[in-house]
Amino acid sequence: MSPDQPVESAGKSLFSLQRRERLMEELRAHGAITVRDIAIKMGVSELTIRRDVNLLADEGLVSRVHGGATLPSPLDRAATGRAATNSYSIGMVVPSLDYYWPQVISGARAAAEEQNLRILVRGSTYDAADNRRQVQALLDTQNIDGLIVAPDMGGEHGQDLLRWLNALPIPVVLAERRAPAEVPAHRLEWVATDHAFGAGMAARHLWQEGHRRIGCLTDSSSPTSPHVVRGWQQALAALKIPLKDTVHEDSVKQANGGRSAHFDHVLELCGKTGTTAMLVHSDTQAVAFVQHCVDKGLQVPGDIAIVGYDDEVAYLAEPAISAVRPPKQYVGKVAVQLMAARLAEGRMRPVHRVELNPELILRDSSIGAPRVPATGVLQDSL
Repeated sequence: MSPDQPVESAGKSLFSLQRRERLMEELRAHGAITVRDIAIKMGVSELTIRRDVNLLADEGLVSRVHGGATLPSPLDRAATGRAATNSYSIGMVVPSLDYYWPQVISGARAAAEEQNLRILVRGSTYDAADNRRQVQALLDTQNIDGLIVAPDMGGEHGQDLLRWLNALPIPVVLAERRAPAEVPAHRLEWVATDHAFGAGMAARHLWQEGHRRIGCLTDSSSPTSPHVVRGWQQALAALKIPLKDTVHEDSVKQANGGRSAHFDHVLELCGKTGTTAMLVHSDTQAVAFVQHCVDKGLQVPGDIAIVGYDDEVAYLAEPAISAVRPPKQYVGKVAVQLMAARLAEGRMRPVHRVELNPELILRDSSIGAPRVPATGVLQDSL
């Protein structure tokens, strides 16, 4: 809520949203409503219900009829571009169409086909303003019944976006996102990979391979990295590996010389601290890091073992990189299943928030005990 917005005005907006939600639930349950019956049931005037029906009709969510409203007929849906054979249409906005997200979309489409739903996908960027523009475009041009969104949640704009999504009169499911505690997004559902669990798996694997200093290289601009860092830190605490003097670097804060100079800095820190293994997010960065190590004459995994995160391109490296693989297709599949259940059951269904475990794919980059203590060896390579 804006600091300048009166509390009374905000309360009225909330009540209006709740009424429209209730109207949509009644329509999904019965197919049609009368203004008179709904006004009595909700304890408001018929004029208030007519206004709500008009707002929903303007958004293409209902069809006005004399004395009430119905769900759009197959002819109405076809006339507005909605396939008559689909019971509901779901808008989906993802931040990328060429990395990670194609598999999420694939899973969503497969589940939608099983559920007789229509998916309308729009690509966006890692930017809250653009996320909102893409969602608004779907709301303005398509008769959508629900949204699956992977929004940017950083900073004030990201939090404002979450509040806006939470206030929409249609259900919203977040994909690979969780609303932070400081944003009371009580209506938002989500399905996300337990990235902290995945990072912990990687750290424990490296421990079992004989590594006693395990570093972490991430990208703080990614919404996934904070969870990876948290899981890595929790695993190190459980393994009794002290965080002090442990290598933890952020690729956003690269040295002036760019990526190569930053990787040199990471290797220097590894040499000083005796770090023999690194967890690297994402695996595109892991591939670049492995190539840098090889160019410096280091043996992977003999001098330094590496586990990537995402498993999009890790297998292409030489040596092939072990990687944590999120269940991307299942993220899309479960998101659609959550949406279908919400549309069918309405507000009586409890809000669902689902976490899926990733798996660790082992390859050559992390298998085998350290050849020699890293202190000196890595420094000599620079």
